Amino acid sequence: MSAPDTETTGDTTVLDLAIGGMTCASCANRIERKLNKLDGVTAEVNYATESAHVSAPSTMDPADLVAEVEGAGYTARLPEPPARDSSDAADPATLAAEAELTGLRNRLIGAVILSIPVIVLAMVPAWQFTYWQWASLTLAAPVVVWAGWPFHRAAWINLRHGAATMDTLVSVGTLAAFTWSLYALFLGTAGEPGLRHPFSLAVTRGDGASHIYLEVAAGVIMFILAGRYFEKRAKREAGAALRALLDLGAKDVAVLRDGTERRIPVAELRVGDEFVVRPGEKVATDGVVVSGTSAVDESMLTGESVPVEVGPDSAVIGATVNSGGRLVVRATRVGDATTLAGMARLVTQAQSGKAPVARLADRIAGVFVPVVLVIAVATLGVWLGAGAGATTAFTAAVAVLIIACPCALGLATPTALLVGTGRGAQMGILIKGPEILESTRRVDTVVMDKTGTVTTGEMTLVDAIPAEGVDRTELIRTTGAVEDASEHPIAAAIARGARAEAGDLPEVTGFANLAGNGVRGTVGGREVLIGRPALLAENGIALPPDLDTAFTASQQLGHTVVAVAVDAAPAGLLVVADSVKPTSAQAVAHLKDLGLHPVLLTGDNRAVAHTVADAVGIDEVIAEVLPADKVAAISALQQDGRTVAMVGDGVNDAAALAQADLGLAMGAGTDVAIEASDITLVNDDLRGAATAIRLSRATLRTIKTNLFWAFAYNVAAIPLAALGLLNPMLAGAAMAFSSVFVVGNSLRLRRFRA
Repeated sequence: MSAPDTETTGDTTVLDLAIGGMTCASCANRIERKLNKLDGVTAEVNYATESAHVSAPSTMDPADLVAEVEGAGYTARLPEPPARDSSDAADPATLAAEAELTGLRNRLIGAVILSIPVIVLAMVPAWQFTYWQWASLTLAAPVVVWAGWPFHRAAWINLRHGAATMDTLVSVGTLAAFTWSLYALFLGTAGEPGLRHPFSLAVTRGDGASHIYLEVAAGVIMFILAGRYFEKRAKREAGAALRALLDLGAKDVAVLRDGTERRIPVAELRVGDEFVVRPGEKVATDGVVVSGTSAVDESMLTGESVPVEVGPDSAVIGATVNSGGRLVVRATRVGDATTLAGMARLVTQAQSGKAPVARLADRIAGVFVPVVLVIAVATLGVWLGAGAGATTAFTAAVAVLIIACPCALGLATPTALLVGTGRGAQMGILIKGPEILESTRRVDTVVMDKTGTVTTGEMTLVDAIPAEGVDRTELIRTTGAVEDASEHPIAAAIARGARAEAGDLPEVTGFANLAGNGVRGTVGGREVLIGRPALLAENGIALPPDLDTAFTASQQLGHTVVAVAVDAAPAGLLVVADSVKPTSAQAVAHLKDLGLHPVLLTGDNRAVAHTVADAVGIDEVIAEVLPADKVAAISALQQDGRTVAMVGDGVNDAAALAQADLGLAMGAGTDVAIEASDITLVNDDLRGAATAIRLSRATLRTIKTNLFWAFAYNVAAIPLAALGLLNPMLAGAAMAFSSVFVVGNSLRLRRFRA
């Protein structure tokens, strides 16, 4: 079972391409522009998921799209459908992502080990031993050449296509510093024994032939590599939601062939095959019950908290769990046609439909980088034209490149993100990446799933209504004893509640399961019958008017009610429901305090939904929706101009979480919901949603502040460097100061409180 990567409708083919080689959001924008120039093609390139969602004429060969991307200097391929029965280790895409991350980590480790001594030697004159400059060269050369290779390679590719990105500035700045250091060491006076580099912030003019700037070259690469590594690590799980969806299904199935059971892989199942589902097993694929009765737990797919009673001719969905008796099911849909595969497609489409993430630094760099390069070249030309000499001219030009080298810029996002996400982790909030933060600033509507999010997601005994003359505790105790012998989830809830309220339960004899209508048994010599009122009526037992009224009232609230008769006389009612979490009302109040509009979205019936909404203070309710309708509901809110956050916990929420501008998953929910979301609330407390949004907004404000000061110092210092009033050594010091400021500003997030 897999989600297809291409879909043809009429004259249009929709397909997804896996894009490689992107290093920033401007790369995604460039690829998108290239693809959209093709006749009839509409493309959306997502930097976060490294994919392109393309709508093209059905007559167009996908190879032409791949060629167009490759012509822009990147790689593209039609991704292979993920195989459910293969492990991550066997997945080529996963292997490639892990190899890339491992390579980046190795470069970072090497850069840290080699760069720190170089920086310390340059900044602490007392430690500058004889020939320290040559030791610095030995340490810095591998950092510049090997650790910095990804930046140099990206810069070269961009140059070939007439473009410039942050990689261009990192490469040019570090290579300029390194090249000038080589010149000073071999052709200048910097290589002489006893060289000392005084650490001074004085603005002086000099030829620079006695200065080396290896710490600038190595330090910049080390810092930018750190930012790139943490960014890649946050993105490596892209697509895990789809794999988690596929992993939900059964791996094998007991199929009936010639009257005997044979266990085969699910992939070999065909439409029309009959297969056996035992209690506790997953239904292998969509089908119709041929024989047997049971209760099927569909909550993982539909969100319904109450298991569904099924019997002959009832439809069942693949990946749901058989909670009761043995079923024989005839397969009606297999492979890509199943409900589960359809949900996988929903997640894929919702993720690829997100607008490309354009990081603030990359957007500004799109203008900043070319301008800096022009200023550096102009500085060189003006000083040469003024007759100041090649050394002075080159020193000024290098100073421009070094002061503009985006060390603080590279630290602005990852340091704030690391501190903010680290603080969030301490508070039970996991933020997946910096692209998520922009969404939190604009969110004005919070859509909450009911089951497992606002409520506990677990059936509990909430009330017992005894008939006249019947002791309430005895009613609960007697009923709990009989239900304890049943496997039905509602029976289990009653038994748990009975133990909690009445203590140990008495022994039951003569227990019988009445084909999905109820149960009967003998407790203490008394005959006990439990089930629907219709079951009691079939046995000549009618509910008195007061119990009948209570039964109707409880049902109108969406609760599940069972009737109890003892010795052929009505004994009372037991009410079972999915209870509201104690903190949900407070959580909704916190969200309202943030100026957010709460909405309850659920697959349950309207009566249940409105009862829960009234209990927690939510005014807008969208009920009785299927998983596909949840996505449509989110889209409708977005089309109304709202920026939507979605809070959910189930598989049925995964596509909606991906579609929303901001997805928040409860940590006690399914892996699918967690992987499809942007933020995970580990402690399963809905109040964490408000805290997560506040923390995300605070982190985003910190990033913006960092970016402002990172560029402000560039803008102020570049003219000084161009005028020859700022030698490269001072430029390196200014760069270090800006980095310290950015890190210090980011560390303030450690004081964030809920």
